[in-house]
Amino acid sequence: MPHQYSRANNAQEESRNNEGERLQKILAQAGFGSRRKCEQIILDGRVEVDGELVTEMGTRVDMSRQEVRVDGSRVRLNGNHVTLALNKPRRVLSAMEDPKGRYTLRDIIGDKYERVFHMGRLDYESEGLILMTNDGELSQHVMHPKYEVEKTYVATVEGKLSGTVARRLVTQGVQLDDGWIKLDRCAILDQTREFTMVKVVLHSGKNRIVRRIFGAIGFPVRRLVRTQIGPIKLGELKPGSYRVLSQPELRSLSKEVGL
Repeated sequence: MPHQYSRANNAQEESRNNEGERLQKILAQAGFGSRRKCEQIILDGRVEVDGELVTEMGTRVDMSRQEVRVDGSRVRLNGNHVTLALNKPRRVLSAMEDPKGRYTLRDIIGDKYERVFHMGRLDYESEGLILMTNDGELSQHVMHPKYEVEKTYVATVEGKLSGTVARRLVTQGVQLDDGWIKLDRCAILDQTREFTMVKVVLHSGKNRIVRRIFGAIGFPVRRLVRTQIGPIKLGELKPGSYRVLSQPELRSLSKEVGL
């Protein structure tokens, strides 16, 4: 009787081991490289399944109920999820539809992707990087103030901004109607008698925050372009166009927001 029970247990264990896909195949599908490269990643001790280090070839994983991490970053594999980087031109509304008939983000991406929504906004006159996704979990984390995703802008402001004022925005900040705010970094890129171009880095996602900061110190913003959100860069993406994030980009973004 004990012998039969042991054989039944072994059969159940063998059945469980045959569930799911081989770990190296999953890593390859997630964009970690060729199957051979993914095997080496496993052998190097960089992969965990449900918190346990895995270094054996042939390990099978069911991604619907198990969690895989590489170098501490979660591997997320869903063929229905898509995340886009879009370069919003001026006078495009950061929305999927507009009762007033203005040009929106939906007019740029069309109907190719279902249930895709923007993560954050840019005001009507501002330009640059907007991230869009149909991954609800990723969107929730990117938007949550807890993770304070860093954002980079290039602003062209009226007047000749001095280095002293730029440093003061970082060290002391400025008081707005809704409280004090400081920039993480502020660097002067170019300057004429009439205008100053500055690179601004901050975590706040408050409405029109960059425009309000410079307006409060007497340097109205004439042009504003967001060039980076967390690890994702606008790069050479042309205004009014978009691209699908690569798997390495998606992993770095997910890691940035605690996924």
